[in-house]
Amino acid sequence: MTYDAEVLIVGCGNVLFKDDGFGPAAIKEIEEHLDERPIPDNAMTIDAGTSAPHYLFSLPNPMWKKIIILDIANFGGQPGDVKILSKDEVPEGKYQDPHSLSVADPLELTEAEIIIVACQPEEVSSPYVEYGLSDSVQKALPKAIDMVYDILEGKL
Repeated sequence: MTYDAEVLIVGCGNVLFKDDGFGPAAIKEIEEHLDERPIPDNAMTIDAGTSAPHYLFSLPNPMWKKIIILDIANFGGQPGDVKILSKDEVPEGKYQDPHSLSVADPLELTEAEIIIVACQPEEVSSPYVEYGLSDSVQKALPKAIDMVYDILEGKL
């Protein structure tokens, strides 16, 4: 699949590890409600799971103008807090792929504006498999999705 859109809305995370599934859960919610709440024609959603650094950012597309990433981040908030981070605010040494590459590293390969809608996790169960978001992170989904639409509409 090619990612030929000016705006990418990308959910990152591993649904096997509780709150790490926040990004994919947010993308699923957006996609399930596109009839009532469409996204612009120049945008597309992507459930990147744990493969965003490898698949999505390995060959940046010059048509990309904005990438909105939905993911968890430990930014010192309360579980379920949602905050917009720039790529420079991604906590160092965190959220690395199995080959020890920082998730932030591939973001340097694109000239697109990067906006991260981050949720403070309550629990990441890794290495133990535990499906489903914690209550606090589940309750944060509507706020995070509203922030995505505000970004798309130029309000944030």
